[in-house]
Amino acid sequence: MSYTQLAQGERYQIYALKKAGHDQAEIAKIMGRDRGTISRELRRNRGLKGYRPRQAHNLALRRRCNKVQPRISNEIWQQVEALICEEWSPEQITGRIKMEQGVGISHEWIYQYIYADKHSGGKLYRFLRCQKLRRKRYGSYDRRGIIPNQVSIDERPAIVDSKCRFGDWEGDTVIGKGHRGALVTLAERKSRYTVIGAVRNKTAKAVRNAVTKGLMPHKDRVHTITYDNGREFTDHQGMASDLETKIYFAHPYASWERGLNENTNGLIRQYFPKQRDLTTVSSTEIEYTMDKLNHRPRKSLGYRTPHEVFFNTRTSLTVALGS
Repeated sequence: MSYTQLAQGERYQIYALKKAGHDQAEIAKIMGRDRGTISRELRRNRGLKGYRPRQAHNLALRRRCNKVQPRISNEIWQQVEALICEEWSPEQITGRIKMEQGVGISHEWIYQYIYADKHSGGKLYRFLRCQKLRRKRYGSYDRRGIIPNQVSIDERPAIVDSKCRFGDWEGDTVIGKGHRGALVTLAERKSRYTVIGAVRNKTAKAVRNAVTKGLMPHKDRVHTITYDNGREFTDHQGMASDLETKIYFAHPYASWERGLNENTNGLIRQYFPKQRDLTTVSSTEIEYTMDKLNHRPRKSLGYRTPHEVFFNTRTSLTVALGS
């Protein structure tokens, strides 16, 4: 007969039979258990007030858990903590550790780890990115006016949609509280690489200068840029001349046509929330935010980072950041 561990119901049965005056041999016979099993149970799982079934079951479970060797080592959990503090999501941590070290750790485990840490007074939960459901209201016509000489996204080359080459960008602006200051944001479609520039005033001239400055180091990888219909992009012809590129405009109120840039702006808001006056943004803050976004693994990139994909390089991030 193969041995099976006692269930909670059997412990209540042992308790009732013992209270009824049966000895260990009788209890074993009635329950169809080995006498040694009953003897060990009464000896090992008794408390200061004798044998009580609920306490006995908890003692047995605790002993069983202590015997199990953890599948995820303390070293890996230390790396997980370090990556959480780098503001990686649990899913990004899971994918990158699996890719680099071959260790499978569920993102749900990481969430549970974070919540357990919070329950015990820890601060790891503060590094989770808060994502709110947002609904945009779409009008029936564009109240912002028509940008002169704009070229519709309908005329954009089909190769841009395929994301099979580097150099197709999406652009937009993120506005500060009370329309004070703005960030010019650019995202490369294939790699998700992000470039950010700050402007004190959202004028066409200032935005043109920010775009040109941000993309000039990558000029050989600027084939197209797609904007929304904001008036700040009125000088699109000047940008096209500066960068020797083609510029297209999405349809009014069709943000999904620049979905990557919209998503990127949401990530940027983690560092520059809506209540922030953006006229005070420093170059150090811009560099910090770009570094965070471009060195964070993306599921859509097979858990490589935008920097790795854009520059065709590889870094051992989980070991470097977790050590």
